[in-house]
Amino acid sequence: MVGKIGIALRALLFLAVMGSQATRADDEQLEIGISTNEIAITSDFAGADLTVFGALDNADDLLLQLGRYDIIVALEGPARETVVRKKDRVFGIWINRYSMNFEPAPASYSISSTLPINRIAKQIELSGQTIGIEHIHLTPSGNVGDATRVPEFKEALLRLRVEDGLYQSEPVGVEFVSSSLFRATIRLPANIPVGEHKLRAFLFKNNEFMMERQLRMRVVKTGLEQFIFELAQNHSFIYGLLAVALAMITGWLGSVIFRKD
Repeated sequence: MVGKIGIALRALLFLAVMGSQATRADDEQLEIGISTNEIAITSDFAGADLTVFGALDNADDLLLQLGRYDIIVALEGPARETVVRKKDRVFGIWINRYSMNFEPAPASYSISSTLPINRIAKQIELSGQTIGIEHIHLTPSGNVGDATRVPEFKEALLRLRVEDGLYQSEPVGVEFVSSSLFRATIRLPANIPVGEHKLRAFLFKNNEFMMERQLRMRVVKTGLEQFIFELAQNHSFIYGLLAVALAMITGWLGSVIFRKD
């Protein structure tokens, strides 16, 4: 009797394990792709649209028809430290009186979605996944001083980057082109920072987070701009000498051209 019970329990356990594996295999899967992993820009680059294609596998047909699947795609620029300064009037003169340093955060951020993100998920979920401009982690570094000023400087940093076009949001930039294929349009600003960018795609079902996919891509300068950029970054001393020499030559030529006889 005991042996039969043991066999039955093992059989139930086996079926439970197989059932869970089948469930995982049947879960929705998200795949994304881009045509190139490197974008070359020149001095006259005026911005462009990056198209991201994706596929949704093992999706529920009924939920697809009801529009219960949502996609969010975000492109995060290279993380860089930032200093935010606030001017104040002192004896009638405007000067940079206050400043705050921030730990590395995305230098650019573009996001597109099937719906406005606050209609896709709750704020706590968006914050936990760092989805959306307002949920980018901005952490002060060094001596903060008056802690009550932190929210003011965070808000100023976000506002400045939005005004500069570095932080952008397109609430309906993702669309399904078929029952399981979608296309996302990500705006690349004219002043997009050079370096490695991270492409993140999120899948939500019935307003619940399901999974995330990531890709890496690089933005590089080409031609003379690339040479000058690499020289300034990797050989700053030589770059400085050349800059001084160019300034001296320019000044000398100016004096020769405009010299009065």
